[in-house]
Amino acid sequence: MERIYLDHAATTPMHPRVIEKMIEVMNTNFGNPSSIHSFGREARHYIDNSRETLAKSIGAKENEIIFTSGGTEADNMALFGVAESLQHKGKHIITTQVEHHAVLHACQRLEKMGFEVTYLPVDETGEISLDVLQKALREDTILVSIMYGNNEVGTIQPIKGIGELLQSHQALFHSDAVQAYGIEEINVDGLQVDLLSVSAHKINGPKGTGFLYVRDKVKLVPRAYGGEQERKRRAGTENVAAIVGFQEAAKIASEDRLAKREIYQEFKKTLIEQLKEHDIEFSLNGMLEKSLPHVLNLSFPGTNVEAMLVNLDLAGIAVSSGSACTAGSIEPSHVLVAMYGKESDRLINSIRFSFGINTTEEQIIKTAEETARIVSRLKK
Repeated sequence: MERIYLDHAATTPMHPRVIEKMIEVMNTNFGNPSSIHSFGREARHYIDNSRETLAKSIGAKENEIIFTSGGTEADNMALFGVAESLQHKGKHIITTQVEHHAVLHACQRLEKMGFEVTYLPVDETGEISLDVLQKALREDTILVSIMYGNNEVGTIQPIKGIGELLQSHQALFHSDAVQAYGIEEINVDGLQVDLLSVSAHKINGPKGTGFLYVRDKVKLVPRAYGGEQERKRRAGTENVAAIVGFQEAAKIASEDRLAKREIYQEFKKTLIEQLKEHDIEFSLNGMLEKSLPHVLNLSFPGTNVEAMLVNLDLAGIAVSSGSACTAGSIEPSHVLVAMYGKESDRLINSIRFSFGINTTEEQIIKTAEETARIVSRLKK
């Protein structure tokens, strides 16, 4: 039985070129990048090259990139770092109800520390209102944190509009771009964001590495203390091989980004058309336009998400019910709750399909056939 992986929004397989590059570094260099001898300088050279590549990928300067252990640390560094450094200007933070838990749980912790957080609502497509954001802004607002593209339903927020709105305000603008980086064209100056979080394992790079973009003017209080790595902003010996793997993954993502976008959008259309041909009742969560091309979230009335996931897995198809970080949780998706309310049936019957480099049209057709068969059986 062929196993079909359609959960690329959770994590992606490492690209062979990434693995090859990492092994090369691990075989030839073990120096500490902070050491001044030749072994250390070689390691530092790898990091400097990677930082340059990754900075260019978002239109940033090299000194604006802080390497982290991934998206969660980048989000936490942004929120706690800004909150502590700017608390003398105010203690109000704005985010949305549909953020990744790395942001939401950080905000909940900040509330316990005396900060006030406004959680913006979204409409049925998962998008915030710029008017509502503008009304939520206060004189003491110091940070606005709004994700670029949602990891569960794919909705892209009006990031450029938010950046423009905040130009006349003291609040800094952070965006969690973990799900969007590598598939969307991102330029930090064009978007007018001050901080941006990215993770390598979403773009066929290694797990355990990422970066936080921090605009030159922004002062962050560090979250880790020790050495003077990352210009004293993030202590700890750098993971050289993983950082080089991240660089290679970013290069690969940029090489065929537009082609991949078109392919993934076609996969969405094919899956939807095939399900319609099998006369299966379903609804789209989110929207096809203004959404990440590789994420498709569908509601299947009359089914149960747990039964769907188990049956699809038995058929060799890996999908999910939303964020991988809440796998095994009996709590309904906070994203779908924000979009449709606590009483909606969509909370218990929605599946996320997400595509990646190894996905084929044949797999999409097979997935539609198996999904239709399972839905028909479960509804009897």
